[in-house]
Amino acid sequence: MNVLEKKKLYFTSDFHLGFPTEKISIVREKSVVAWLNHAAKDAHTIFLLGDIFDFWFEYKKVVPKGFVRMLACIANITEKGVEVCVFPGNHDLWYLDYLVKECGVKICHQATELRHMDKVFYLHHGDGLGSGELFYRLLKKVFLFAPAKYLFRWLHPDIGVIVAQFLSKNSRHSQKRHKGDNYLGDNKEFLTQFAQKHHEQQILNHTKDNKVLVPDFYIFGHRHLVLNIKLQGGATYINLGDWLNTQQYAVFDGNTVELKPWPNENP
Repeated sequence: MNVLEKKKLYFTSDFHLGFPTEKISIVREKSVVAWLNHAAKDAHTIFLLGDIFDFWFEYKKVVPKGFVRMLACIANITEKGVEVCVFPGNHDLWYLDYLVKECGVKICHQATELRHMDKVFYLHHGDGLGSGELFYRLLKKVFLFAPAKYLFRWLHPDIGVIVAQFLSKNSRHSQKRHKGDNYLGDNKEFLTQFAQKHHEQQILNHTKDNKVLVPDFYIFGHRHLVLNIKLQGGATYINLGDWLNTQQYAVFDGNTVELKPWPNENP
């Protein structure tokens, strides 16, 4: 991914629009729109790192209703030349081309490494990385299996949405039960472990091939915790929290990445 060396990079994740009710979600969506408009003022690229929707599935002629405020905002932003990159999360992994055609976004289906102003970023939602979440990784392969998606599309959308909302609810309860709302420690947090091991491996690979990128920043969502952790070797692992509780985002100003709450007095 080529990113021109100008302007800021913005990162956020886990809006979970659509949860828990339409009324509550719309309030959150309006806050997201305000943030997007703020970020677009001086952004080169806005990265939305997964779980933007609590559920998303594209049929051939049907997409989930709602979210028009945010989608219109993103379309307006991209038309003005600001790049918006969307990463699938574990709640919205079934993107096709609707957002690409209608809103002008880029969909990043895989972990992305990019260099911007002499800094290297490793970006992903965070689901399924490292040695954790073994059951989820198997389940994700099933969900992304082409015949499974084909069969799901044969369900009437009203039924499909109900099934997906049930799975989404179970996923949330399972994650809360197994991981909780607190940081478990460097030795138990799979994303911290992944970032540390990946960073060490990339340093080693770079000694053999100087074209190998060594990330300065690992930026993930998924964990619903606001984290800024210095790794051995000099890199930083940042987790973006969520918009259900903390409403955080990160911004790279050309020198470093800073986590900030939204709204704030000095954005």
